Amino acid sequence: MSYKVEAVSEQKAVSYKLEAVSGVAGKHQPYSEYKESGVKWLGEIPVSWTMNKLSHAYDSIGSGTTPPSTEEKWYQGDIPWVTTGELRESVIYETSKCVSGEALTQFSVLRTYPAGSIVMAMYGATIGRVGILGVSATTNQACCVFPESKILNNKYLYYWLQAFREDIIRLSSGGGQPNINQEKVASLKVSAPSSEHQRTIAAFLDYETARIDALIAKQQRLIELLKEKRQAVISHAVTKGLNPNVPMKDSGVEWLGQVPAHWEVCRLKHHIISMEQGWSPQCEARLAEEGEYGVLKVGCVNGGVFRPQEHKALPGTISPKKEYSLKKGQLLISRANTRELVGSAAVVDQDYSNLLLCDKLYRLKFSEEVQPEFISYLLGSPLYRSQIELSASGASDSMQNIGQSSIRELPVALPPLKEVVDILSHMSSSLIKFNMLHEQLETQALLLSERRTALISAAVTGKIDVRGWQPPAEAEHAYS
Repeated sequence: MSYKVEAVSEQKAVSYKLEAVSGVAGKHQPYSEYKESGVKWLGEIPVSWTMNKLSHAYDSIGSGTTPPSTEEKWYQGDIPWVTTGELRESVIYETSKCVSGEALTQFSVLRTYPAGSIVMAMYGATIGRVGILGVSATTNQACCVFPESKILNNKYLYYWLQAFREDIIRLSSGGGQPNINQEKVASLKVSAPSSEHQRTIAAFLDYETARIDALIAKQQRLIELLKEKRQAVISHAVTKGLNPNVPMKDSGVEWLGQVPAHWEVCRLKHHIISMEQGWSPQCEARLAEEGEYGVLKVGCVNGGVFRPQEHKALPGTISPKKEYSLKKGQLLISRANTRELVGSAAVVDQDYSNLLLCDKLYRLKFSEEVQPEFISYLLGSPLYRSQIELSASGASDSMQNIGQSSIRELPVALPPLKEVVDILSHMSSSLIKFNMLHEQLETQALLLSERRTALISAAVTGKIDVRGWQPPAEAEHAYS
C-alpha cells in the first residue's frame, strides 16, 4: 500500500474520532441554575458551587530555589528537582537534574513536596504551564507548588489551571520575561463544586483528555511520517533522477553512490561564479517599515524556504550597503548556526531592494548550466546534510561554522539543464500535495487541542454537568 493511501486511510480514522471527541460536551446537559462568579473572565457558575481563594484553600503555597551551579555537590543526589521546562501538563516522574540531601539542609527554601502536588510555572515562556508530581520532589524558584488542600482536589485544580492559563498570564508583569508572583497566584479565586463532584470531574477529564491526547499523538506521528516521505521524494529526485530505468554509473564518491550515467560529476566550485558573505551592523529588534532597510537574520533560510520576514531593521543613522541587496534567484546558505541548521540553503523568490545580506549568510552565483533551486534541494537532502554537518566546526553545537571551501569542494552530480527543469517541475507539483496534506494534519491537531481546552473549561466552570458520569467499560481500545 502506498504512503498516500495509508495516510488518507489513517486521516479518515482520525477525522472520525475527532468528530466523536467534538460531540462529548454536547452529550452532557448544563446545570439547572447559575449565578455570577464575581470574576469577569470566569463568568457564571452553578448555584451550588463556591469560589475559593487559593490562599484560603491551601495552608501553604510553596516554591524552591536553584543551588549554585558552580558547585557540583549540590546536584549529586537522587532527589528530583523540577524546573519550569519540565511542566508539560503531565505527571512528572523524572527530572533532568537531581539535588542532594545536603542541598536541602543548606538551602532552607529548598524543600521536598509529596507526590500529587501541583506545580505551576511563574516566569518566562512557560508561565502558567502545570504538572503533577508523580514522585516526591523539590523545585526551582520559578515554580509555584500546591501540596494539598482540604477544599480543593489537586487533580481538579490541575485542570482548572489549564483552562484559565491565558487569563492567568494576563495577570503577569514584565516585558521580555513576564512573571506572576506567588501573591497574585494565591489571590486567584477558583470555582469548585463539592469534593466528591471535583473527583468525578477530574476522572471525567482524565478519561476524555487521554482520548484526545492519543489522537494528537497520532496526528504528530503522521506529520513526522509525511516529513520523512517528503524528504525522501526530494532526495531521490535530485540524486537519482525521475527515470527508474536509466543506466547508472559509480559517482566515484563513496557516500554519493551511483548516479545516472549521463549526469556530470564534479565539484560545485566548477559552476560557482561568485560566493560572498554580507554585512551585519548593529540593528534594531523589529521589522523594517516602509522606506527602511532590513538586514537578514541567518534563520531566513531554515527549512529550505526563503523567509524575508526574518530580518532586523537597519537604524536610520547607518547608511545601507546597497551592494548587498537581494535579487531573485540568488542562492543563500547559512555559514553559522546550530549543527542541525548550519548550511541550510534557500533561493530568493523575488527582488528585495530594501533587504540586505548579513555576514552569516553566503550568497552564490552560478553559471548558466546550473539552476540554484536544484542546488538548494540538493544541499537539503539527507546525503548532503550529513556531509555539511561533518564539515562544520565550532566550540559548541549551538554555534557551528562552515567555511567557503567546504561548500565549494562538495561533489555534485548534475543532470542536463532540460532534465533539471523537468525534475524541478515534478518536485513543485509533488510538494504542493505534500504541503496540502501537511496543512490538513496541522489543522486537525490544532482543532483537537482547542477541543481539549474547551472541554476542560466547560467541566471546571460547570457549563456541563458530569455528576452521573461513569467511565465506559470498553475504556481506551476504540481510541488507541
